[in-house]
Amino acid sequence: MPENAERPALPPQLVLYQMAISHYVSRALHLAAKLGVADLLKDGPRRAEELAEATETHAPSLRRLIRLLASVGVFDELEDGRFALTAVGECLRADVPGSSRAMVLLFSGIRIQDSWKELEYCVRTGEPAYRKRGATDPFAEIAKDPAEAANFDAAMADFTKLAAIAVAAAYDFTPLRTIIDVGGGNGALLLGILRANPHLEGVVADRPDVVERAEKEIAVSGLGERCRAVAVDFFREVPAGADAYVLKHVIHDWDDERARAILANCRRVIPPSGKLLVVEGVYPARIDGSLESRGAAANDVNMLVATGGRQRSEAEFRSLYSATGFRLTSIVPTLARVSVIEGVPASAT
Repeated sequence: MPENAERPALPPQLVLYQMAISHYVSRALHLAAKLGVADLLKDGPRRAEELAEATETHAPSLRRLIRLLASVGVFDELEDGRFALTAVGECLRADVPGSSRAMVLLFSGIRIQDSWKELEYCVRTGEPAYRKRGATDPFAEIAKDPAEAANFDAAMADFTKLAAIAVAAAYDFTPLRTIIDVGGGNGALLLGILRANPHLEGVVADRPDVVERAEKEIAVSGLGERCRAVAVDFFREVPAGADAYVLKHVIHDWDDERARAILANCRRVIPPSGKLLVVEGVYPARIDGSLESRGAAANDVNMLVATGGRQRSEAEFRSLYSATGFRLTSIVPTLARVSVIEGVPASAT
């Protein structure tokens, strides 16, 4: 068949088979990230035997693992039997800008994998998997394991650094002077926005254990004069004193009741001229098989399983804002597959 010829459509049975075995790649990817295979290939192609010696693994078995990942474009098997990095594999390295290693370890790791084993429980009850274990807060569970908490922070920061650039480019922060990033993690979003807007000052507000990590990031950022971190429980209160409140991928972690509690706390302290800026994806009204809608649907079910939250459509955001005293004024798309969902106090004109 000529290279430019259109490939015949796969039989539906084979499509379903490929869907059913997709976890093979996920688990292989996790192990390759854990072993640091991509980092071992940063200086050029190497044989499986060399990689096995460096990772203390069984060479024939490691070769089989790498070949599986080569079949989906993570590595490249050369004619002489050595393995090299592809552009995708480069992102699996830990020491490169735009690294996705922490993200891979998070989303293909045991905690999320184990949560998805309880999918039937979640669908039957509407409760997240951690409820079945008797836990009450998934993020408190993560915080119990320092290594897992550090990787979670790194994964969120990897996403957020890219989102910060996109948000700063898409949304006009010129009229604002002070921003509070509610649930801001280690500060990656706020620091990115402050770098792009030298007139702004900001505060990262999050759990006490998270704030410790945010303070370290702020200290090395060179933005300490314009940024600080404070410990809060955003279900109880949100700090006053800002003219904009930013929440990135916070609201989608929670069901409507808890989401309303967080936004209501923002409403209590926001000035009449203030802005509420929720940075999240907007769930399309219809799932049409596009890459965007597939990602939204997958993330939505992961929220059901892992946190009890959900992705929300424009109509659902409007309803949520209205219920907490806000009026949705605009949805600003960005290049990072998130939008800035702007609201103002409902009494504002």
